[in-house]
Amino acid sequence: MNTGYSLLAVLIVVIATALVGTYGFRISRTTSDFYVASRSVSPWWNASAIGGEYLSAASFLGVAGLIFAFGPDMLWYAVGYTVGYLFLLTLVAAPLRRSGAYTLPDFAESRLESVTVRRIASVFTVGIGWMYLLPQLSGAGLTLQTVTGAPPWLGGLIVVVVVTVNVAAGGMRSITFVQAFQYWLKFGALVIPAVFMVLAWLNHGAPGTADPPRPDESSWAATFGGGEQHPLYVIYALMIATFLGAMGLPHVVVRFYTSPTGRDARRTTIMVLGLLSMFYLLVPVYGALGRLYVPELLLTGQTDTVVLLLPGRIIGGLGGQLLAALLAGGAFAAFLSTSSGLMVSVAGVLSQDVLPGSGSVRAFRFATLLAAVVPFVVALTGNELPAATVVGLAFAVAASAFSPLLLLGIWWRRLTSVGAAAGMVLGGGSALLSGVLTISRPDRDGWIGTLLTWPAAWTVPLGFLTMIVVSLLTPGFIAPGVHRTMAKLHLPGARRTAHDIPEEPRC
Repeated sequence: MNTGYSLLAVLIVVIATALVGTYGFRISRTTSDFYVASRSVSPWWNASAIGGEYLSAASFLGVAGLIFAFGPDMLWYAVGYTVGYLFLLTLVAAPLRRSGAYTLPDFAESRLESVTVRRIASVFTVGIGWMYLLPQLSGAGLTLQTVTGAPPWLGGLIVVVVVTVNVAAGGMRSITFVQAFQYWLKFGALVIPAVFMVLAWLNHGAPGTADPPRPDESSWAATFGGGEQHPLYVIYALMIATFLGAMGLPHVVVRFYTSPTGRDARRTTIMVLGLLSMFYLLVPVYGALGRLYVPELLLTGQTDTVVLLLPGRIIGGLGGQLLAALLAGGAFAAFLSTSSGLMVSVAGVLSQDVLPGSGSVRAFRFATLLAAVVPFVVALTGNELPAATVVGLAFAVAASAFSPLLLLGIWWRRLTSVGAAAGMVLGGGSALLSGVLTISRPDRDGWIGTLLTWPAAWTVPLGFLTMIVVSLLTPGFIAPGVHRTMAKLHLPGARRTAHDIPEEPRC
């Protein structure tokens, strides 16, 4: 592989990201600009930005690697990542926008009138954000190492520096332009090489025999992590995590706060479904071609690199090098765009609920630095789990902690502050602990390893059940203003709400 072209592609993506972010910085002047882009992002821009941040390392590299390694069973990832937006569309998007919140903790406090619930939600927002950032930084290191031979920490450092500067300089206003641009860059980076590689396969066929060597077919029905012995359980856990987790991901939810109205939030979600569907139609192509052209990766375990290595193996020559460079640039765009959204969501919570100078632009900028440094230090310790597995754990935590809070908070008047707190602590806390244990020691076998690696099947029901039961037992803790709040959530109203922060210049 010619590393010069790939390195040039990565540099171009980094420079373009910085330039686009600079445009956002020029028009970011108020607190609302930094947190929610003054709630003025159109559905098309917002949908492109959501696609940019949602299609992360797990989508660009991880899903193809899993389909390559374990076969078509892993299509559940692509299906689950997309179907989650149907739940957002029908149950959450519009009411959440009407709440007038800036973050999930804002929504929790507004709905339940409890500072304690807000603080618990803040802990989970930061935990999910940092867990989701880990595979972005590790994936950036893996990509740069694969295409240039650079040390694995360098890719993560580049992502941290570029994203921190963009987010701190322009906040949500800045990264909206960055993420929208990067969705279309990632889509083009996948579709162009895929077309050329499929044409080459149709013209010349696969190398060697018509039936290329592959692992035992029985392994295609087995899942990964600790779930080889319990594939049916893992599939259900994966479905629950991905179907319900999308609505609880802080960096996804915060984008709906940028919509002018609840109707715009719904229109945004419909467009996102179309953009995700286009992207995920391409990913299985890379997994299938990998089985034909680079089966030796199954022995090395570096399955996440299949996307990057295929052009050189199928096309070869200068054409293969240029297509590989395009994929390297697209992969880096995935790391940058997702990391941008995660850092905005984590920095927003840290600046409002942890650091002094609550809600100010200065606190937001300092929080951005803190949001980047912690996961980068953790990523330096190394991570043996595939990117999609770590992201799946983040989805499980989001589904266990925030999907019960959002669904019951939006649609059930009798939810109490005590019930919400207990449900988040038990459901979300169990999933978060499982994720930490899995990341720290990913080699656990048997049922213990399966339950820890894929916790959603038991932690999500635990969260819902705890919230419902405890709320029924503590009716005295129903928020006094619940009727007014519920009317606000479900009544289509004005473009701005009582909870919007005033447009006060702070820069």
